[in-house]
Amino acid sequence: MPEKILYTAESVSSGDGRNGHVTSSDRRLDLDLAMPPEMGGSGEGTNPEQLFSAGYAACFHSALRLVARRAKANVDGSEVTARVGIGPDGPAFGLAVTLVVKLPGVDPEQAKQLTEAAHEVCPYSRATRGNITVDLTVA
Repeated sequence: MPEKILYTAESVSSGDGRNGHVTSSDRRLDLDLAMPPEMGGSGEGTNPEQLFSAGYAACFHSALRLVARRAKANVDGSEVTARVGIGPDGPAFGLAVTLVVKLPGVDPEQAKQLTEAAHEVCPYSRATRGNITVDLTVA
């Protein structure tokens, strides 16, 4: 638990869960949800895995830029892609994440070190550690 909460995001899910609607308290997020076709849905809305992948990609990218600044590495043109998969895990469903990091101005060994360092400080990585598989790939 953080020593001090600086910000709290709040969203409400209504309707039919994965086929319902989500709205953030400030209304900046206001989306219809739909299960993807691969899971028997229409795919006519976003889904929790897309939302999680967007949040994880942005959070990890911020952590990557932070550790790169500390290492005085040039991360111009950097990108992070988060792929969030969902599938059966025993009697329930589980998630798996792949983070693909692009650091065009950094040599491959340093890019790997920065990616691993970002994985140690990123709040999403810390929250998921030991709970889901997160594969790191440096492109």
